[in-house]
Amino acid sequence: MMKRLCVTTLLCSALLACTATPDRYVVPNTQATDRQRIGFRAVEIREVSLPTYAASDEITRQGPDGALVSDGAVLWADTPERAVALELARHLTQLSGARVASAPWPFEGSPDARLELRFETLVANDEGAFHASGQYFVAVSDGRAERSGLFDLTVPFDPAAGPPAIAAARGQAILDVARFVAVNGLR
Repeated sequence: MMKRLCVTTLLCSALLACTATPDRYVVPNTQATDRQRIGFRAVEIREVSLPTYAASDEITRQGPDGALVSDGAVLWADTPERAVALELARHLTQLSGARVASAPWPFEGSPDARLELRFETLVANDEGAFHASGQYFVAVSDGRAERSGLFDLTVPFDPAAGPPAIAAARGQAILDVARFVAVNGLR
């Protein structure tokens, strides 16, 4: 009887260890302190498309050999596509003073422009660089020229500082993308 109780206790302990709550990391709230005039009063961020690894809840790193590594015990605090869209809206609002919101558009009047971002890469590497690259698209309905462009930005971080440093670097990278799109796509 005692042997069965010990085995049961060990199995329960092992099961609890396997189902431990993962660590979740919030991207720090970076602030755009500069101003950038844009050519629109209202902008909808229609879609943010992330690569599969970046859309995952797991925080992914790229090793020196190019392999992507993630750990189910280290997660983003929010769904990445939702979080990135909200960060972009906040930054574009701070930068421009325009009314910016992610889809679905929450206001009665239509936006002047619709912005779509398709990320090709959004990843931290083990050497201390957080890389964001992809393409943006600006659709307008008032006859002005629609536009698109490429972005390719890198933010340094201390890899020894772990997931909090990766989260801070992602926050800075999204601010940099917002600034780039404001200057190059929304003027």
